[in-house]
Amino acid sequence: MTIEGILVNIPKKQLQPVQLSLEAGKIISIQEIPAKEGLPYLMPGFIDAHVHVESSMLVPSEFARLAVVHGTIATISDPHEIANVCGMQGVEYMIENGKQVPFHFFFGAPSCVPATPFETAGGEINAEDIENLMARPEILYLAEMMNWPGTVNRDPLVMEKIRIAQKYSKPIDGHAPGLMGELAEKYVSAGPSTDHECFTYEEALGKIKLGMKISIREGSAAKNFEALIDLIDDYLGMIMFCSDDKHPDNLAISHINELAARAVAKGKDVFDVLRAACLNPIAHYSLPLGQVREGDPADFILVKDLQKFEVLATYIKGEKVAENGKTLIPRVNNEVINNFHTSLKRPEDFQLSASGTKVRVIEALDGQLITPEIEGEILIRDGFAESNPEKDILKITVVNRYQNAPPAVAFIKNFGLKTGAIASSVGHDSHNIIAVGIDDESICRAVNLLIEAKGGISAVSGEKEEVLPLPVGGIMSPEDGYQVAEAYTRIDQMAKEMGSNLNSPFMTLSFMALLVIPDLKLSDKGLFDGRNFAFCDLFFGL
Repeated sequence: MTIEGILVNIPKKQLQPVQLSLEAGKIISIQEIPAKEGLPYLMPGFIDAHVHVESSMLVPSEFARLAVVHGTIATISDPHEIANVCGMQGVEYMIENGKQVPFHFFFGAPSCVPATPFETAGGEINAEDIENLMARPEILYLAEMMNWPGTVNRDPLVMEKIRIAQKYSKPIDGHAPGLMGELAEKYVSAGPSTDHECFTYEEALGKIKLGMKISIREGSAAKNFEALIDLIDDYLGMIMFCSDDKHPDNLAISHINELAARAVAKGKDVFDVLRAACLNPIAHYSLPLGQVREGDPADFILVKDLQKFEVLATYIKGEKVAENGKTLIPRVNNEVINNFHTSLKRPEDFQLSASGTKVRVIEALDGQLITPEIEGEILIRDGFAESNPEKDILKITVVNRYQNAPPAVAFIKNFGLKTGAIASSVGHDSHNIIAVGIDDESICRAVNLLIEAKGGISAVSGEKEEVLPLPVGGIMSPEDGYQVAEAYTRIDQMAKEMGSNLNSPFMTLSFMALLVIPDLKLSDKGLFDGRNFAFCDLFFGL
């Protein structure tokens, strides 16, 4: 097979009309040809340098079908979401499901399962599991070390996991939101070599100077591109692009190609942008990917231009997997595994006795994972604390989905709901059920829809109910990715019609129990202060 195009030689910063000759999935020759009109640009494929495939709500085989349309050929995938639900069985599920399709899934060994001891998870990955995973060639790195206090303080279990990764000479991904100065220095010196959690230029620059690679993140909830993209000008070799968490509706529209286009639109050098988007992850993780060189695997994409990066075709190991906006990867049979064992709830289960009108409130910020603690005023009826929709102070609950236990209840601002409730069993990292609503009855209905479905996302408003079932671990659907994206779009629109002004209300909701991100979060065991890594009182003055 031969393919003609204008080769984008990223290391040499050159454009050259060429003809590729392919055989047995490899590039056997690259011959220069005369320039001619209409040739597409031929370049390495895009790589997502840090993603949780599970957050797309799709199993790996379906994620791949959507991603290749946007020129993505590989992901650095941390399977800790399914591991928190199903342990090692979940990790095995992701690896085996991904092998069924022509796509490069590079999985890591989840380092923090459960993420903290302050919540109930459904699985555990211990040091022995890390050893077994690291010995496998398909496991390329130790996934994000979220336990930064344990890393900084040299917790023996944390350091044992890091030691195992170092024994196998495999990189260690970091996760250290907001760490600067001495704390950042202690964290980096323990071994983590990347971070995707920087939300200010100063924080990222400090970590770069300590030797860290920075993955600029632009996902469905956390968006740090604008704050960090200027780092590419002076620290090109230290920059990669990632999505971290990408919901199905967004993945159906774009992926890393969008970040490349935005960077070029801001005046960044196109070759520098493509080095960050296509080559830097290969170098950092020693990926066995083609870079459009003779003898390489035939991994490449054809794009219409070097501004918008409209993808005309995607090739993986010489196989055309996408063309003109359509996936060519056929659907496969996707098995279902799960871990869901709680009973239906009653509205009174979400009642909260009031100890005053002033409470600690989680402030949800659009496009950020950090949640400042603010003071809010709630309503009291018959001695019970209730939502205050007029001030946008709404009740939030986390329900243990692995066993029957009383729901944890607190309050949150900026969801904006004027009616009903929304709920999700996608709740990083332990994936208990999270719900936000204006009254206990609505919250209970939204939660029970998910218990009946054994996982998913739901919205209730008056007589109207919507639910997207996610039966694989309660966090993924085995169905066609495009159909899941359409269903997600409908329920997302319903949440916005209920009053939410958040760009992605369900994605934001999914992070409200992520205790490793400061300041204030809610686990199934109670309100949690992420700055001091300890539980705290909901009511002031207690």
